[in-house]
Amino acid sequence: MILYINTKDQKRITVSLKENGKVIKSVSRENKYGSQVLLLLIMKLLRTTNSELQTLKSIEVEIGPGSFTGLRVGVSVANALGFSLGIPVNGKKNETKLIY
Repeated sequence: MILYINTKDQKRITVSLKENGKVIKSVSRENKYGSQVLLLLIMKLLRTTNSELQTLKSIEVEIGPGSFTGLRVGVSVANALGFSLGIPVNGKKNETKLIY
């Protein structure tokens, strides 16, 4: 499954799950706090589809044009999830090398 994150609109956040190129479930929320609800929406989406973060194979995130702050939050959350789950974000594997 692919997690799709769209935070380009300042006040409307949308997250979707895709499988085989088709959207299987989507949730969105409109509020004055914008992307502050992103993680809550992701968890709600996963709960309603009986899925877990570990079932994700990749993450797609909108990169613009749109609200700078909203896009920044969306990309940051996508990168953090991609890194922690070891999955690609927008087709690119996060290969951060840690130096001790």
